[in-house]
Amino acid sequence: MSASRAAIINLVREGRGTGEAKSSGRRELRRDAAANRDRVLAAAAAAIRREGTGVPIATIAADAGVGVGTLYRRYPSREALLAALTLQSFRLVLDAAQTAADCTDSGIDALRGFIEQTIEHGPELVLPMHGGPVPLDEDTVGLRSEVHATIEEVLRRGRQDGTIRADVTAFDIIVFGALLAQPLPHVPDWRSAARRQAKIYFDGIARKAMPVSRS
Repeated sequence: MSASRAAIINLVREGRGTGEAKSSGRRELRRDAAANRDRVLAAAAAAIRREGTGVPIATIAADAGVGVGTLYRRYPSREALLAALTLQSFRLVLDAAQTAADCTDSGIDALRGFIEQTIEHGPELVLPMHGGPVPLDEDTVGLRSEVHATIEEVLRRGRQDGTIRADVTAFDIIVFGALLAQPLPHVPDWRSAARRQAKIYFDGIARKAMPVSRS
């Protein structure tokens, strides 16, 4: 075996000098970049909930464990970071709405699942109703419209199966979900408190059986 052929075989065995190795390196870089992005967005959401949208960018970077320069390379302005948070928030809400629409439960039980997911995602959500920016870009506006349409689909099912009052709107459900996603200060166990409020709310929007006439 020639020396050059032996060297090539060794490179292949070690995973070096091949397209596969280069591709693996790119995948690793993409994973690192995605992990950095997720850390920044999670830290930004927590910081904004804690200190408001004016929280210093340096605070967000420190909480995320990245340098300020790294943060600015991905999000060149505070507005760009807030827009990314809003886009991510609507994606999470839409995912919860689609799960509700796809399930085979009654309409009202599907909505209960949607609200439960909203409560769970609460710490990650920065929405206009939470003081976040009003979406202006096409992608976020499209997601918002899709959320409304998907919740309306679940409501139609609830009206048809007799579990939801006819006057309940998608806007009602979305406002309620946004309220429960925002923890109130000085409530030690917000998720438990929010679930209790959800139970009371759904008892209120359920369609009640009409009393039997005794005439």
